[in-house]
Amino acid sequence: MATETAGRVDFTENPSLICQGAHAISATPQTIDEYLARVSPGKRAALEKLRKAIASAAPKAEECISYGIPAFRLDGKVLVFFGAATNHCAFYPGAFPVAAHADALTAYNTGRGTIRFQPDRPLPSALVRKLVKTRIAERGLGRAKAAS
Repeated sequence: MATETAGRVDFTENPSLICQGAHAISATPQTIDEYLARVSPGKRAALEKLRKAIASAAPKAEECISYGIPAFRLDGKVLVFFGAATNHCAFYPGAFPVAAHADALTAYNTGRGTIRFQPDRPLPSALVRKLVKTRIAERGLGRAKAAS
């Protein structure tokens, strides 16, 4: 924890805090809105579109920050992640959805469970919804509570 002495903050006790002006803030965003406020306007717009499509496909999912990046949690488990990197944006729906929809993803740089895209070429919302629904089906999430 940072300590304050005579209006100055000592960060040696908690290096995860950084000083911005006269205020100390956490280096890790606590909400998706905080995360998005820190990225460039172009990336922010692309990630907001992605966020909206994810929420549309998984209306019962809760927004959260996990491993320092935005995520959606369903039934207590992280469903998907997304974020911005230096040269691209990325969506992390998991390996199975990426493999299941490989034909629709040929225009994007993909890796195991990862789809990288340029902010000026965001993922189509319909494709994002398919990927999220595939992830939900893969994990069997959303049905456990209905069955109880």
